[in-house]
Amino acid sequence: MARRGAAGADCRMAQDTTVPKLNFEYWLDKAIEWGQATTLESQKDVCLHLPQLQEFLRQLYETIKHLQGPTVAIQQFPLIGQLLGRLCWNPFVIGYDESQKTLMWCLCCLYSSEPQNAVELKANSWIRSLLCHLLSSSKWESNEAETSTFISALGYTSADYYCHLVKNMVVSLVTELRENQCNGLNIQESISASRVNAISIFCVPLITLPDLTPLLETLLLYHGGSSKEILSSEFLEAVNEAFLKKKISLPESAVFSLWLRHLPSLEKATLHLLDQLFSIQLNSLEEVARVIKDSLLPQAASHPAIFRIVNEIFKNALVETDGTPEVITIIQVFIQLFLQAYQNGNKQYKFPLKAYFPYHHQPLVRSLVRHPFELPTTYWSQHVKRISDILKAIVEDTNVSSLTDLFEIWFLVACFGEWLDIAAEQLLKAAVEPDPVLWLLAFYYCPKNENQQRTQTMVEAQAVYNHLMTLFSCRDLSLKDLEAAVHRVTGVEQCCNQQLTTHLLTNFLLFSSGGHKIAQECIYHITEITDTSKEVYNLLIRTAYRFNHSGEENQRTVKLMNELLQKFTLKV
Repeated sequence: MARRGAAGADCRMAQDTTVPKLNFEYWLDKAIEWGQATTLESQKDVCLHLPQLQEFLRQLYETIKHLQGPTVAIQQFPLIGQLLGRLCWNPFVIGYDESQKTLMWCLCCLYSSEPQNAVELKANSWIRSLLCHLLSSSKWESNEAETSTFISALGYTSADYYCHLVKNMVVSLVTELRENQCNGLNIQESISASRVNAISIFCVPLITLPDLTPLLETLLLYHGGSSKEILSSEFLEAVNEAFLKKKISLPESAVFSLWLRHLPSLEKATLHLLDQLFSIQLNSLEEVARVIKDSLLPQAASHPAIFRIVNEIFKNALVETDGTPEVITIIQVFIQLFLQAYQNGNKQYKFPLKAYFPYHHQPLVRSLVRHPFELPTTYWSQHVKRISDILKAIVEDTNVSSLTDLFEIWFLVACFGEWLDIAAEQLLKAAVEPDPVLWLLAFYYCPKNENQQRTQTMVEAQAVYNHLMTLFSCRDLSLKDLEAAVHRVTGVEQCCNQQLTTHLLTNFLLFSSGGHKIAQECIYHITEITDTSKEVYNLLIRTAYRFNHSGEENQRTVKLMNELLQKFTLKV
């Protein structure tokens, strides 16, 4: 008792020299006397003093929020922890008006955002447990026996009572944060970064509580005057984890803000999307598009910083998987969805394309991002030639000397692979000048020209093209008629030649007059002998996806493609 008295004397001296009106000792004695208000007498006394107590807590908060950190606050009021701790466990106190919110703000003022010693670490742990208690219905319910009298007297069940308490608390916090955001220039009234940091930390164990969602959103959209991140990394990681696992639902603006302010969360979201897509069988690109769109990454990529990071992660995934067709297809669908979001966005706040592709030749970028369906089909061949001409001029420029430069150009073209598929179709279906189209396809399948590899690929592709065009109008074909073309697929060692020839041959089977009769037999023969089944399958699902969005007049082609996809779904 002597120790308590001495501490109380210290406390009185502190308040006498700073805030005489607080009467700290009086309220500490009351808190000890009340306990958890389990008797009728104590309950009556608490109710009698609640308005004055709330005013005292408000004055206490206004005082300590302007002190220079938790250490000074504790020096000023040595028994503040004991007082707040006792009041936090009194159901009458935390159930009254705004007392609960004020208690939380006081606790946040005592939280050390950068603890310097074991005492501050222990104090932080104690504060977090109290804050969790104030918001967590599960922790309240564990004390139901002690509070049931009070709750039932109000006409509530415990579940209803705590639900309303949490909602009211969240509303108060959200209101205060939003008002502070609006009045950010008012330095005297602004909330310190350390207190916002503390709020974000105590939210961590409660992230998945549905009633907490408005507070999560407000915190994610909150930007104080500090140039440094004010929300704790633990909070940002926990919110991102819960969002990815679909344990919480957040507005798009909050998710975008999360990824903009915390790079590890954006990286994890992108890798999580890739894992999702690799774990499902790509039966259709509609399913791939749905998963990608649900991730919100294409929409978030409307911000150039997010787009460039996601694109870099995709690029690394492509390198690590050695250019696997599945990854290329995923990237192409992502880019298409990104462009949809970009074009549908608010024109007033739209970034220029250069912000997304800052290091690329802009005329090439503008040509590639032009969606095929923006143009009449009669202009497709002309547009493909334009892309090829621009690309060839860039590639053959002496300034493009390093393999890194070449890869960056190739990756840009690969991202917009829909134009490559259209190029291969136009080569067979339309009266086009073949050389520019063949060069474009040869570059895609063989970007390097060491030892004249690309030149040799062009020669091979030209021979296959000439052979297929002689058969394109024949209605009665056999596998033997295509023997020369098939041999160029099965008999060559260079992978790029094999893939390009397979692309041309598959399109021939889909679109020629007699190809449908031998398509299954021919493709089965090729994929059994060579390792091209994934290339063929991905070409088919990309073509089906485009047809589903644009329509294809030749129903025989659509029927054949669906039959081939069914066969390949079982095989791939």
